[in-house]
Amino acid sequence: MTVSDLQIVRGKKTVGQRIVGVLSSSVVNVVLIVVAIFWLVPSVGLFITSLRTAGDNAASGWWTVFTAPAELTIQNYANLLSNPTITGSFWNTIVIAVPATVLVVLIGSLAAYAFAWTEFWGRDWLLIVVIILLAVPVQVALIPLARLFGAIGIFGTVLGVILFHVAFGLPFAIFLLRNFFTQVPGELLEAARIDGASEWRIFFTIMLPLGLPAIASLAIFQFLWTWNDMLVALIFTNSESQPITVAIQSQLRQFGANIDVLSSGAFLSMIIPLIVFFAFQRYFVQALLAGSQK
Repeated sequence: MTVSDLQIVRGKKTVGQRIVGVLSSSVVNVVLIVVAIFWLVPSVGLFITSLRTAGDNAASGWWTVFTAPAELTIQNYANLLSNPTITGSFWNTIVIAVPATVLVVLIGSLAAYAFAWTEFWGRDWLLIVVIILLAVPVQVALIPLARLFGAIGIFGTVLGVILFHVAFGLPFAIFLLRNFFTQVPGELLEAARIDGASEWRIFFTIMLPLGLPAIASLAIFQFLWTWNDMLVALIFTNSESQPITVAIQSQLRQFGANIDVLSSGAFLSMIIPLIVFFAFQRYFVQALLAGSQK
């Protein structure tokens, strides 16, 4: 093969390179920006509605605020935060979502490391059980767990909701992190064992830093699922332990016509997940890129 032939072969682009070239074009970028704007319109409308009075919302649409910015007010949020039901439920949501996320990430990562890099009896069968549990719907366990929690005295408490979310979050966490941990070079772990490192030290000093993108992605999924959950919270909580989703639902029944109350409460419940997502999006993108390069 001559030099010119090599240059021709090297000059040919693969299908993937052609797709990347098309997607990186300015026309596609403009289309994606337009699509993103349309996706953001409901959120922007909800935010503007939450800053208008009930009379203004009844008189005109939220888009009229661009010609009458004097309609904007934070009184809706002041009234909302002065409501003890809303503030208490907001705190309950934090108390439920944070421990449920931390426990799932910690226990799931430990179990995933055991399934990936340790040998023990019945490991493959236990992994099959974990995979089967992924297909178990939440609705199947509502009545049995409600009876169990009632028997041990934690039904209607924050602890019961946390345990429910941890139990149903662990199968996905173990499956996701185990697949990521198996991609770590085994020679790296063997070298650490030869140097005298224990399994705990290998896990905390090697596996966790390398698996940070996958762990961050898992934390995002688990936090969003727990924060936005209403079905489990509606069944397993009472008036003292209800999260923000149940509180807004109860406010909807009481003040269904008060769009100013509902919009401010809905946006308040949405802003925290958005902050969490944007705070960890760098690791989320790294996990996606790492998975596409394997």
